[in-house]
Amino acid sequence: MNEGPHSLADTAPMEAKLVDTLPSDGGWQFEPKWDGFRAIASRLGAHVDLRSKSGKSLARYFPEIVAALQATDSSDYVLDGELILPVGGILSFDALQARLHPAASRIARLSRETPARLMLFDCLALDGSALIDRPLQARRAALEHFHMREGGAVLLLSPQSHDPDSAQGWLAASGGALDGVIAKPLGEPYRAGERAMRKVKQVRTADCVVGGFRRAKDGPLVASLLLGLYDDDGLLNHVGFTSALARQDRDALTRKLEKLIAPPGFTGKAPGGPSRWNNGKESKWHPLTPELVVEVSYDQVTSDRFRHGTGLVRWRPDKAPHQCRMDQLQHALRPSQLADMGE
Repeated sequence: MNEGPHSLADTAPMEAKLVDTLPSDGGWQFEPKWDGFRAIASRLGAHVDLRSKSGKSLARYFPEIVAALQATDSSDYVLDGELILPVGGILSFDALQARLHPAASRIARLSRETPARLMLFDCLALDGSALIDRPLQARRAALEHFHMREGGAVLLLSPQSHDPDSAQGWLAASGGALDGVIAKPLGEPYRAGERAMRKVKQVRTADCVVGGFRRAKDGPLVASLLLGLYDDDGLLNHVGFTSALARQDRDALTRKLEKLIAPPGFTGKAPGGPSRWNNGKESKWHPLTPELVVEVSYDQVTSDRFRHGTGLVRWRPDKAPHQCRMDQLQHALRPSQLADMGE
């Protein structure tokens, strides 16, 4: 048997577009959206892969997951899931981020003290059969068959429902455990890398590239991060800012940002021009190499920009900058709706 990576191991995960409400027209499967690291897990023979949304290997950071995959009787599969890490009964994204550490000894200790889980919700291949082009009903049946044989304390099966009211109830009852609810079309194949699903989140958020920063008026420390998203032409456009930076973090953050200062920062629409907010003067900012990704919360979008300042939710070291695209933005009101409101 071929002991190399599975031919579907590098499949880009199917993604979801943020919406305000779950679809109610039938033909959808609803699942919880877990607050963790998206991962494609695969095995072919003795070769196990665990890859992040950006395609990077996560295997060294989660040895307990690799061990669970190596222990399965099945030796030919590709699964889509979410790495989650419960601490005290609550899912901890910070604990997941702590795993992305260069010291193997620390990773080994954390994997014993706070073991991660892999919550499974799709099956792209199983026992020699590629399922990526099959409808969701067939993929879910294969996933349940796999889990019935191989599931346990580490390999978990995400619940699902065809009832939107039940799915909405998950949001109401989940507290902070769930990131939201995902809706998947039952009759569609697995559309790798496409926003073919829908998601309702607990809050409206977007993953943005940090394309630059501004310093405080009274000193050298960072005052705000300038946020960007890539358009269909591959240009990084300035879409807003966040100044929700903890005072105690600004010194270390400033040093980190200064190491990345390099033009042009934004390759599409850029900040810094005169506006009514700066009395018609140019507002100085520092361009950055586009390496850092941050998740921010926002309220409204106008003209492909955040209307107000955003809240910093968390850093996203697990996400590649090129995956931060304009199609994440959910415009709360279209121009026609704004006109209707004025009537």
